[in-house]
Amino acid sequence: MKKEDEGLRVGRFRVKPGSKVDLSRWHTRVPDVYTDEADAQRQLALQVGRTSELQDMLYASDRYSLLLVFQAMDAAGKDGAIKHVMSGVNPQGCQVSSFKQPSTEELDHDFLWRTTLQLPERGRIGIFNRSYYEEVLVVRVHPQYLAAQRLPDEPKPDSKGFWQQRMRSIRDYEAHLARNGTAIVKFFLHVSTGEQRERFLDRIDHPEKNWKFNGGDVEERQHWNEYMRAYEAALSATSTRDAPWYVVPADDKKNARLIMSAVINRTLESLDLAYPKLDKARLAELKSARRLLQR
Repeated sequence: MKKEDEGLRVGRFRVKPGSKVDLSRWHTRVPDVYTDEADAQRQLALQVGRTSELQDMLYASDRYSLLLVFQAMDAAGKDGAIKHVMSGVNPQGCQVSSFKQPSTEELDHDFLWRTTLQLPERGRIGIFNRSYYEEVLVVRVHPQYLAAQRLPDEPKPDSKGFWQQRMRSIRDYEAHLARNGTAIVKFFLHVSTGEQRERFLDRIDHPEKNWKFNGGDVEERQHWNEYMRAYEAALSATSTRDAPWYVVPADDKKNARLIMSAVINRTLESLDLAYPKLDKARLAELKSARRLLQR
């Protein structure tokens, strides 16, 4: 464990495989892991620098890819987290994909198809701002959306069996990706209703933030309890050893970013990344090139 992030103890935010999640027992705020604004910036800069180093080795080794999934209620801080935590990575080795309402073409495929198209290739980091989990979250809260998917068997959205099948598809999908070299980390930014309210008001009260506000977000807020139940079911069913969920306390954005940055670095470090070792022929070629350049 790195000395700089000993205080984070990120394992406590990981959902253990097979455990039943009750989000009312998971904190939305924890004691600060930084002393002040300057310390928070210093710690994040160190962690972002480490991410950059690991990304270089990920790209050079070309054996693994990393998929980061961000899910949350509105105004929990997904966009800001991606911006700050990934600020040091090389854009050429990183891609961000945001998933909103599916298109007609996407609805004509299975629910995992559109995200599969955006998966990172080996050596790269892929970031999903929302993901295939929308199909067991938003669609579960608003089952009327299922009609547009024209499934061959009439789904019974009030049946647990239907959603369990979708969860199984997700587990199988993630297991397949892991077997083929994609490391997966999933973050649920856990924000309280009170903090979300304050952030919505902040968007309304400050002209430079008005563009962030969407009236539909307030309407979705009315379904808060339903969303929490949907998240609890998804987190319980799909947090596995190869594709873990982390419930990140998100009322304090600085804390949340430090926690996620530490998780990302530890995940990359667990891959035992290294720069490729050159064989004798390649080393001889380099020596030859050096002699030519020195002339």
